[in-house]
Amino acid sequence: MTDEIKKLYRSRTNRVFGGVAGGLGDYLAIDSSLIRLFFIAFALAGGPGFLVYIIMLVVVPEGPLPQ
Repeated sequence: MTDEIKKLYRSRTNRVFGGVAGGLGDYLAIDSSLIRLFFIAFALAGGPGFLVYIIMLVVVPEGPLPQ
């Protein structure tokens, strides 16, 4: 039995600003555009969307180099 452990990384290939949305999209197996829209809507609605994005940009490591 193979138990694959998923790890959250910032994307090196699917990035617009820092790769956070691309990495979350890969991790959750959904389109990264939806993640970007969520961050924008959350920030514009008075939520901490921008702050959460910046914190994730600092905390989440960048993905391994493609081989």
